[in-house]
Parts: sequence; structure tokens; C-alpha cells
Amino acid sequence: MKTITIGFTCATAFGLAISVYGGEPSPNVTIVLGNLLPEEDGSKDASQSPLRSPFGIDFDTAGNMIIVELEGGRVHRLSPDGDFYTIAGDGSKSYSGDGGPALKATFNGMHNVAVAPNDDIYIADSWNHCIRKIDAKSKTISTIAGTGKAGYSGDGGPAIEATFNFVMCITLSPSNDELFIADLNNRRIRAVSLKTAVARTVAGNGQRGIPKDDAIAVESPLVDPRAVTVDSKGQVYILERGGHALRVVSPDGKIRTVAGTGTKGYADGPALEAQFASPKHVCTDDKDNLYIADDGNQAIRKFDPQSSSVTTVVGRRRGKPAVSLKRPHGICFEQGKLFVVDTGNNRILRLD
Repeated sequence: MKTITIGFTCATAFGLAISVYGGEPSPNVTIVLGNLLPEEDGSKDASQSPLRSPFGIDFDTAGNMIIVELEGGRVHRLSPDGDFYTIAGDGSKSYSGDGGPALKATFNGMHNVAVAPNDDIYIADSWNHCIRKIDAKSKTISTIAGTGKAGYSGDGGPAIEATFNFVMCITLSPSNDELFIADLNNRRIRAVSLKTAVARTVAGNGQRGIPKDDAIAVESPLVDPRAVTVDSKGQVYILERGGHALRVVSPDGKIRTVAGTGTKGYADGPALEAQFASPKHVCTDDKDNLYIADDGNQAIRKFDPQSSSVTTVVGRRRGKPAVSLKRPHGICFEQGKLFVVDTGNNRILRLD
């Protein structure tokens, strides 16, 4: 297996001053993987990156970054020392390899990844309608939820026999014993217990619509649940791309909208007056703030549940104008830093 050494500081960190609602502090941004582009005073274009449409990232206990690609069909590991190598996928698009070495497996449209405390890697194999697992010890791959065929079935039974329809985003619960799933075309948020391997629905009744505030989540419609995250209080946040909104399911099972007007646009400010444009991914930080990859606005936004406000962190020419985002997707908060997958530019950024 060939190893390519790529330093975590392959571009010099530069300050990013921003002007936002509420006075968001200015982060420093470093190119972790990929390049500064010619229009950013760099020397290489996006196609010269070792990545091909990166979509999701997470970290293992040793601080290695795990990266999944949508188009490239590969899973990579980037060490804190800058060693970069492929750990799964042969680059083709299909569904094969279960029971064998992860390096020989194939995927189809991976959207997200979640790493468990024992370093097992869970992958949203979206167009195969399932969740795959790379075992940390044996390095073999298996399917732990879904049959590989689109459908909606299996709640209350074994997740391996359940059917899903476009598994987009997956995230672990704060206790790391349950995997939450944005089951896009079923318009539901579902979860799989890692202890019992049983599937259940958390929100959505399969119908398309805007849920009423304080309605029962599993009896409510959703527009298109694209991403999901869970905060330290057990609140399940649902990001809707076509709904241009952020919703939350409280521990008592009731749902409400907390950010976004539902109309596509761009506006910071009070959360329910803020606007998004086809947001794709969401994560929480250690203070239960949420960060949103706002794809259509080419920006990373922040939702502060304490002040109920939305601000722009980076993008839309905030701060240094020469640096911009192109189709930002995966985001991950790790060790006090926010990592951003700048998908259209085939790179990963770190915000301090």
C-alpha cells in the first residue's frame, strides 16, 4: 500500500476577518489537504488535489482524519503527521466486498462517515441504501443496516433486514451507542442501536411537508431530511436542504423549527428570520452550537441555540475576499477546531 506524505500545513494559515450578526470572532483558516487556488494566490487548481469530491470526515482516537469521497469511491486516512493513504474502496461504483478486506470493497456515492470510540468506521453508502462498517481490528468490511435495495421497512427488527432509501448523513449519539440516519427519500430520521442492532424511526411519517411546532415527530411530515446531529442534551437536529430550515426533536419526541424561514435566500440574524440556500450538512460543537454547510450560499453558518441566532462563519467573501468556498459539504468539530470539506475545490479546511 502506497503512502503519500502530505503535511497538515500544505498551505500557510491565513487570518479570516468576518463581519457578521452578533460579532462572531474571526477564525484562522488552514488548508489541511488540497491547495490554495490560483485566484487565491496559490499555484495549483482543484484537480491537482489527491481527493475527488470529498464529502464527509470524522476522526479516530489517534487523531487520524477519515475521509469519504462521493465520486472517488474511496475512504482515506490522513494522520496528524500528514501521511495520507487509502484504507477502503477501489474507486469504482458498485456494492461488493462484504466479509473481505476493506481495500477491495466498492461503494456507491458515500455521503458521510462516523467513527466509534473503538475506531470502527461507519459509512453512509448512500446509493447502495445501506450503512457499511470497517472493523478497526480486522480491517474487514460488512453491512450493518440496509439490504442494498431501496425501500422502507424493518422498524423494530434487525437493521440488517431493514430497508432505507438514500442514506445521506449518519452521526453517533453522545453516548456512542446509537447511530442516527437521515433516510432522505423516506423523509424520515431513523436510528440503529449498536447494542441490539434494532432499527427505529425518530422523526417523519413519510409524507412531504413542514412539521407543525410541538407536534409528535414520528407523526409529522418532513420536507427532505438531509442531515442529522445530536447535542449533549439528546436533542436531535434535522437539517432540510429543500426545506431551507433546521428543526429539532426534543427528548419528549416533539418537533419544532428553530432556524430558517423555509424560503431560499441568505440572511443572518434572529434564527427564525434567517435564510439558508440548500444546506447540506450539520454538526455540533462542545457547547452545543451547530454549524451548517450552507451549500447554495457557499458559506458555513452557525446556529447559537442560546441566543437563537444565525451568523456566517466563513464564505460569501467574509474576511479575506481571495478565499472562497465551492459546494461546502461535510463539517466536523474536533478538539476545539472546525473542519470543513470544501467539496467543489477538492480540499479540507481547518478553522481555529
